[in-house]
Amino acid sequence: MLESEKRLYMYEKVAEHLESGVHVIDSTGRTIIYNRKMREIEGMEIEDVLDKNLLDVFQFHSEEESTLLNVLHTEEPTLNVKQTYFNINGIEITTMNDTFPIFHDNVLIGAVEIARDITRLEKVMRDHVHKRPSSLFTFNSIIGEHPRLQDAVETGKRATRTSSPVLICGEIGTGKELFAQSIHNDSARSNCPFITQNCSSLSDDMLEDILFDQVKPVSSHEERRPSLFQQAQGGTLLLDEINLLTPSLQEKLLNLISRGTDLPYDVRVMATVNEDPIDAIAEGRLLKDLYYRLSIVSIFIPSLRTRKEDLPELVNYFIDQFNHHFAMNVKGISDEVNEIFEQYDWPGNVRELEHVIEGAFNLVGFEEEIGFSHLPFGFRQRIHHTAGGDDHQDESEFLYQSGTEIKPLELFIEEAETYYIQKSLKYHDFNITKTAKALGMSRQNLQYRIRKYGIERNPFS
Repeated sequence: MLESEKRLYMYEKVAEHLESGVHVIDSTGRTIIYNRKMREIEGMEIEDVLDKNLLDVFQFHSEEESTLLNVLHTEEPTLNVKQTYFNINGIEITTMNDTFPIFHDNVLIGAVEIARDITRLEKVMRDHVHKRPSSLFTFNSIIGEHPRLQDAVETGKRATRTSSPVLICGEIGTGKELFAQSIHNDSARSNCPFITQNCSSLSDDMLEDILFDQVKPVSSHEERRPSLFQQAQGGTLLLDEINLLTPSLQEKLLNLISRGTDLPYDVRVMATVNEDPIDAIAEGRLLKDLYYRLSIVSIFIPSLRTRKEDLPELVNYFIDQFNHHFAMNVKGISDEVNEIFEQYDWPGNVRELEHVIEGAFNLVGFEEEIGFSHLPFGFRQRIHHTAGGDDHQDESEFLYQSGTEIKPLELFIEEAETYYIQKSLKYHDFNITKTAKALGMSRQNLQYRIRKYGIERNPFS
């Protein structure tokens, strides 16, 4: 091994152990070093980037927005520069970069970038600043005539007359945010912000910052961002899955909203739980005092399996919706599919039904009716297990039973990939890190596929 090759090898090994992303390109823009942390940040594999030109792999709004290429052009270092760009799969990434030119005997030979991942923080703050509902849901958007559902609707309508806290209880996919938006949009606060935050999506420190304090700037050039309470001034703040907040944050939230008229912000607080709140209290996931403070108005949304008489109306609603969206003319579902829908327990509730019908629309050709062969592969697999099918059946054999006709290879591979990812996630109790390691891919790569294929874990898990 030549001395220069030995040095490069040593540099690469050192870079692999750093907790900052390191990306080195030569003077032509070709990647020379691409460390482990950078691969995690960008959701890429080393073979996708190494020895390739930067612009062949990543997409920028303009060449000048690539901090690495900018330093190559200017030959001047840049510090604490925020950059938003897209990887080869179209996933948006935001980093804070320190970028330096590399000279040898006064000749520019490349550039090195040291990156810190701020994708999640940037997305949270962008999504929530002065956020209004993307869809203006009202009570007319709630489909179904089941007495328990109508009781929930009537409770919600009465809640529009006050600014008391509201606790909305229901399994995953039952429409808790739909109810919250309906209450907000039918109340005197409808012209003010509606801010929502999922309590399971961020770390404790980040949640505490965005809930209660002005968020600290990433660099000295940025202004402090307002807290969620400040953003929701005059309107509504919805805290989704509040039972997933840590006890200390629940206590702090309780102390804040218990101040009543002394609260520094005029904000109506709503919250959701995706389990029985009494069970959550008994098992230490929800503070009893916080429950009593939030449940001045309590709304309990029934699961879809307890109101299957609403299935025909829901099915017709989603078919109309996707006919409009895809410019198609599907008339309904076959008798076989109708029987399957009636017998299925719908653990993902209305959201799962919506995803199943949307998936079917992607498999329908010119047929006017959704048949069994049009149902998404993952859904057919769940039916197979629910019906008591042989779990030890050869999986490769099952894959070929997905329809009576030979499907395009791309579609077959996508269905097989979805099934295998679902199986791996279930085996690892939906632990993203363990599943990604077992599958030999990065966390970001796995999360991209979960979003792409609409894979969801079971409710309450």
